[in-house]
Amino acid sequence: MPDDLLSPDEINALLSGGGDFGDVDEISSSDAEQLAKVADTFANSENSVINMLAGKNVTTSVGTPEVMTQQEFSGKFSELPFLFSTTFGGMDDRPLALVVDQKGALTLADLMMGGGGAEVPEPSDLYWNAAQEGLSQVVGSAFTSLSGLMSGRRLMPENTTSALGEDDWRALSLEPADKKIWCSPVNVVIDGLNPFNIWTCLTLDNALDIAGFMRDAAEGKPQPPASNNNPMGGGNMSGGRQNAGPAVDVRPAAFQPLGGGSGGGAPSPIDLIADIPVRVTVELGKARKSVSEILALTAGAVVELDKMAGEPVDILVNGKLIAHGEVVVIDENFGVRITDIIPGGAARAAS
Repeated sequence: MPDDLLSPDEINALLSGGGDFGDVDEISSSDAEQLAKVADTFANSENSVINMLAGKNVTTSVGTPEVMTQQEFSGKFSELPFLFSTTFGGMDDRPLALVVDQKGALTLADLMMGGGGAEVPEPSDLYWNAAQEGLSQVVGSAFTSLSGLMSGRRLMPENTTSALGEDDWRALSLEPADKKIWCSPVNVVIDGLNPFNIWTCLTLDNALDIAGFMRDAAEGKPQPPASNNNPMGGGNMSGGRQNAGPAVDVRPAAFQPLGGGSGGGAPSPIDLIADIPVRVTVELGKARKSVSEILALTAGAVVELDKMAGEPVDILVNGKLIAHGEVVVIDENFGVRITDIIPGGAARAAS
């Protein structure tokens, strides 16, 4: 057979619309099929988030994915783009990058700030932070969808950063310039606004691993354990593992007696209300958001709280703070172990 004829894998890749055909030995037709689902997932999440922000009709279309070196990818841009970087929490912190045309990132930022996007604002840290928040919502939504394609594997964006590209920028900054990456472009068209592109970038080896996870899930094969995941789907509250940890020693909290009722005398005021149910709430933390930020929340969005990881949680009865505690896991349920009692807190809650 002449060398210039297409192989079966090349023909399948062409028909599926995936892959860079110079690398068909590295991306099979089966891998291309799964990675097309990844590309569609990000396109759908971008459509959903931007549609909600813009309040206008949004069309997203996936271009042809390519495999190239980071240096080759950087050469595609005539101006420095906006770089959004995160990692797959729950999947060995594999890196992911979204690369956006600079004007597109500013348009997204203006929409996040409540503008109409018609006039592209001047670049500033405020707008870059707004663009990062918008793309964080996209990634959170996409990770939720990808989780469903991996048998419910819990995925959370972690180690998120963003910046305007500098000279010799790379989509995945911790990877060398000659590292091969899989890049999938999505063209975003908003009614009345200039279109822009958002590129989803993974290292080629990570892209192939993700394709394998998705294929195994589709075939009903068990997923490998997630080395940096935990029952809460993010953070470090359970030690960063999915498997069961050491047994938790849970004991009833020892409260001081409420009131000093006498034996045989008239019931004390506490005795009269002892059987009334009250609502016990455990508060992990708080956050203050504007109305526009609340309206911009989507499934998968991350809300940063005012407490550091590991700080005690607040225990409230009928909205009154009575104690502090730490979160524990009892079998498959969450619980809270009381670490200290607020003086007079229980009495205020009961009154």
